Amino acid sequence: MTTREVEHEIIADAPAEAVYRLIAEVENWPRIFPPTIHVEYLDRGVDDERIHIWATANDEPKNWTSRRTLSPADLRIDFRQEVSTPPVAAMGGAWIIEPVTATRSRIRLLHDYRAVDDTPENLKWIDEAVDRNSRAELAALRTNVERAHAEAELTFSFEDSVAVDGAVKDAYDFINEAYLWSERLPHVAKVRLSEDTPGLQSLEMDTQAQDGSVHTTKSYRVTFPHHKIAYKQVTLPALMNLHTGYWTFTESDSGVTASSQHTVVLNTANIARILGDDATVADAREYVRNALSTNSRATLGHAKAYAEGRR
Repeated sequence: MTTREVEHEIIADAPAEAVYRLIAEVENWPRIFPPTIHVEYLDRGVDDERIHIWATANDEPKNWTSRRTLSPADLRIDFRQEVSTPPVAAMGGAWIIEPVTATRSRIRLLHDYRAVDDTPENLKWIDEAVDRNSRAELAALRTNVERAHAEAELTFSFEDSVAVDGAVKDAYDFINEAYLWSERLPHVAKVRLSEDTPGLQSLEMDTQAQDGSVHTTKSYRVTFPHHKIAYKQVTLPALMNLHTGYWTFTESDSGVTASSQHTVVLNTANIARILGDDATVADAREYVRNALSTNSRATLGHAKAYAEGRR
């Protein structure tokens, strides 16, 4: 079997320790790395952990399980896919962070991999995916580290919730069955939903805003019946550089709480064009939060009515 070994690197204007911490905190990866949709911890020890990653490769959604060994003293993180997705037969590597100066660092990303059946076509597919994702990950990592402090005010999260006097499965099903949203939700004009891999969805929607304009968006969603649906929006409105979130469904003795959480990074370059020359970052935050919350609350309200109607 042919084993490929490749390395990518980039220089970042940030201390090596800060870069290491950012890579170590995998729950932030959807905000840091463009291909990453969602990450969940499966097992977590002091230095060793198992994580489940959902990400795009050559614009196709994939998922796999990896083991990681963290070495904070060496600023190194080794990783190995536990279960790879074809055409990948096996893959591993390491992140190595090297101080260049007190405020600059070299980020090295190493990969080794084998292809299913060792065919040239499969190797070529993996070569291209690894190269594309590695370059995107390193560029995004550098951008996010360097801007972490400057753009703190541009990143914000919020949540809307409703109490549901019904079954948790019914509330979850309403959100999961997004292919029916154009029939069930007044603000959704058209939906295209595909789920080639169970639990990993591609969702495109035409959504009508309060001013009557229609926006087309695309998201990838990861489903966890019947308690959580995580998503990352990859076709974004003009005022957002990033939008991730999740729907959660929590059951208790008093009933079900259905919630919609959003994390947003504003795109300041478009504030004046969209909101006017006098608009501020605070105005943009309020506008985006109001737009997202309006749709979330409407969807939660319909999910509540659907679940309660099936009691």
